[in-house]
Amino acid sequence: MRPRSGMSRVSIVLAVIAALLGGATLSAGAEAAIDNGGTKPRPSHSLQGTGPASVSPTGTGDLKSWVSTQLTNDRKRASRSLRITPAPAPKVTTASAPLQTLAAAQGTSALVLYDTTGPYGYLGELYAMAIANLAGHFGTVTAKPVSAYTAGMVENYSATVYVGSTYYGGTIPDAVPAAFYQDVKNTSKPVDWVGDNIWNMANAIGVEAFKQKYGWDPTNSFYESNGTVGNITEVTYKNQQLTRKIPAGFDGGVLHPAIVTGTGYPAVTPLATATDANSGTTSPWAIRSANLTYLGEIPFTYVSESDRVIVFEDLLFDALAPATAERHRAFVRLEDISPKSDPTELRAMADYLYGQKIPYGINVIPVYTDPKGVYNGGKAETVTLAQAPQVVSALKYMLSHGAVLMNHGYTHQYSNVNNPYTGVTGDDFEFFRAHVDASDNVVYDGPVAEDSAAWAQGRVTSALAGFAAAGLPKPAIWTTPHYAASATDYKTLGLNYTYRLERSLYFAGTLGGGTVNASRYIGQFFPYSVKDVYGTTVLPENIGNYEPQPYNNHPARLPADLIASAKANLAVRDGVASFFYHPYYAVDPLKQTIDGIKALGYTFVGPTDLAQ
Repeated sequence: MRPRSGMSRVSIVLAVIAALLGGATLSAGAEAAIDNGGTKPRPSHSLQGTGPASVSPTGTGDLKSWVSTQLTNDRKRASRSLRITPAPAPKVTTASAPLQTLAAAQGTSALVLYDTTGPYGYLGELYAMAIANLAGHFGTVTAKPVSAYTAGMVENYSATVYVGSTYYGGTIPDAVPAAFYQDVKNTSKPVDWVGDNIWNMANAIGVEAFKQKYGWDPTNSFYESNGTVGNITEVTYKNQQLTRKIPAGFDGGVLHPAIVTGTGYPAVTPLATATDANSGTTSPWAIRSANLTYLGEIPFTYVSESDRVIVFEDLLFDALAPATAERHRAFVRLEDISPKSDPTELRAMADYLYGQKIPYGINVIPVYTDPKGVYNGGKAETVTLAQAPQVVSALKYMLSHGAVLMNHGYTHQYSNVNNPYTGVTGDDFEFFRAHVDASDNVVYDGPVAEDSAAWAQGRVTSALAGFAAAGLPKPAIWTTPHYAASATDYKTLGLNYTYRLERSLYFAGTLGGGTVNASRYIGQFFPYSVKDVYGTTVLPENIGNYEPQPYNNHPARLPADLIASAKANLAVRDGVASFFYHPYYAVDPLKQTIDGIKALGYTFVGPTDLAQ
C-alpha cells in the first residue's frame, strides 16, 4: 500500500519465529506500515501467533508444562524408577485383521502416527499435521493416532513417521501397540521416529535385539547430560549451520543417543550434529541405522527461516523420494498492491524484474477501504480497482512483463474496527481477529464472529468480481491477509483457487474429522509445495521479507538476512527460497537480495512452477 503525501512509512517487522505449541511451527515475515503522526501501524505479516511459540495461547502455556513433564519422566527413567504400563493387546475382531490383507496405498504414500493421550495429548495432532503437510509434497498421506495401529500396517505405505509427544510412564500407560514396535524392527520400509518413546520399543523387542539391529541403546539415552539439557543453539546439516533458538524453561533438550561399539553391532550414521553454545560439545541430532531414522527432538517448536526443522524437511526425501535430484529454485512476489498503490513504483519494479528476466507474483487487494478516515482526514474512503484506472494500467503492464496475478484478500481488513490497528486496508487482518497486548505483541484471538463457509465465500466472490470489473484476469493463486484464517475459511479458499501461496494455521480436530478447536492451532511454512490437510496445494513462502526497521519486538530483516536464510535452505535438496517485497521500497534492496540469492545457485521461477 502506498503512503499518502505528508505521511511517513514506518515499517512493521517481523522476523521469524514460530512453532507450535509443543511442537508446531513457525514463523514470521513482515509488512510495512504507515504511521500518521503516531497512529498505530499495521501488524506483522507473519505467523506470530500469541507468543514465541507461534501457537494459540493455550498451547504456549501448555508447552512449558509439557517440557517439564518430559524432563521429569526422563530423570525417573534414568534412575530406573519410571513405571511403564504396556499398551493393552488389541481385541481380536474382523476389523483388526492385519492390513496386509487390504489394498496397499498406491504410489508414494506416508503413514503418520501420533500420540493423543495425556494432559497434552492434543499436541500430537498438531505435530502430526505439520508432518502430514510436509509429506503431502511427495504423495498421499494417512494420519491416525498410534493407538489405532494394527499389525502389518507399515507394509502398506512407502514410509512411516511416528512422532512421540506423550512421554509414557507413571499414570499414563503406553498407548503404542506392541505390534508397532515389532513391525518397525521387522519391516524393510523406512521408519522415521521423532522424539519420545523409542526406549519403550527397545524394551518391547529386547534391548540387546535393538542394539544388534540398530547399533545404539535408547534405554541409556537421555535428554539431559550432567544434569542439564545444556544450551544447544546450532544444528549442522549438509555443511549448513542451522539455528535452534528456544527460550529458557521451554527447552526439553535433544536426546543423546548411546551408540554402542564392538563386534556384531552395526554402524550408526550421524545425519545432523547439535552443538552446545556453552560447552562447545557436540552430539548427534539425528541418526540412521538399518531402516530407522531417529530425530532427538520434535523439530517444530520455535522455528525460523534458518532453523533445524530444515533437517527434517530434507530427510523426508530419503524416506519418500530418495532419487530426487538436487534443484534450488527461488521466487519473489510484490506485496500489498491495492487501488491506492503508486503506478510509477509498480512500473519501476516491473522494469527491473523484466530486465533481469525474473518471473514474479503480484499480490493485489481489489478494494481499498479506510472506513474511519484514519488516513483521509476523518472522512471514510473506499476505492475499487475499477475506480483506479492508472493502477489497473500498471497492473496490466506488469502482467505483460513477467508477473502472475495473485489475490491478496478482498479488503485486507475487517469491518470498521481496529483489527488490531487501524481498520484500513493492508494494516489489518481480514479473516481473523487480533489485538495488541501490553508488551506490543500482536495476539491472535480467533476467527471473526460471523465466520462461516458462506461468509468466506462472499469475500472471495466480491474479490473476484473486483478483478473482473477492472478487466483483469481471474487469479488462480490466493494469499491470506496476514496469514491467518479459520479452518472453514481455508477449505472455502481451496474451492476457489488452485493454489494458496502463504504460511497457514492448522487447528486441532482437523485430522480426527471431529469438531475443530479454533483455540488450539499451529502455524507452518514450507520449503516446497505441499498438499496440506485442508486439501489444497500450498506454494512456499519460507524466507520472509525485506523489513528495514525493527518493530513489534522483532528485529529488522535486511537483504543479508534473507540471503542467509536462502543459504540455510540449500540443505533441502529440492527446496525453494521464496520471499516477498513491498513495491513502495526502493529497487536497490530488492536487487541486493536477488543478486545474493542468485549467487547461491538458485534459479528464479514463476509461482505456478513451484507446484512442479
